Amino acid sequence: MKLHELERNIGATHAKKRIGRGPGSGLGKTGGRGQKGQKARSGASINPVFEGGQLPLYRRIPKRGFTNAKFKTTYGTINVEDLNRFENGTVVTPALLKDTGLLKKQYDGVKVLGTGKLEKKITIQANKFSVSALEKIKEAGSKAEVI
Repeated sequence: MKLHELERNIGATHAKKRIGRGPGSGLGKTGGRGQKGQKARSGASINPVFEGGQLPLYRRIPKRGFTNAKFKTTYGTINVEDLNRFENGTVVTPALLKDTGLLKKQYDGVKVLGTGKLEKKITIQANKFSVSALEKIKEAGSKAEVI
C-alpha cells in the first residue's frame, strides 16, 4: 500500500449540513431551529446558567463553609520612594501618612514595599515591611520599626 492509495473508511466523512438550501435538504424554511422562540432568532445565545427565570440552581442550594472576608486585615501599601518627601529625622507613622495624603483612608495597618530608592534618614513605623524595603531602608541609614 502506498500513500496515494489510502482512502478513508466508509462513513468516516460526512457532508456539511447545508441549512436552508432547496428541496431535499430537509432543513429548509426554519433551518432545523423549530418555530419561533428565543433559540429560533438570529444571534441567539443564552447563558448556560439561565433557567428561564426560574430561581437558578446556584441560588437554590444552601451555602456552606467558612469565609473570613468580613474580618480580614487590609493593609495600605506605600513604596520606599514615596517617603522621600519627608525631612531628615522625621518619624513617619501611619497617622502622618494619612495626613499627608499618601494613604487615602485608615487601613488595618501599613505595609512598606521596596520600589524605588530612599534618600532620607528617617524613622519609619509600620505594621509590615517587605524584605527589599528593609534592605533599602538600612542602606539609606534609616530605621524601620514594626508597630
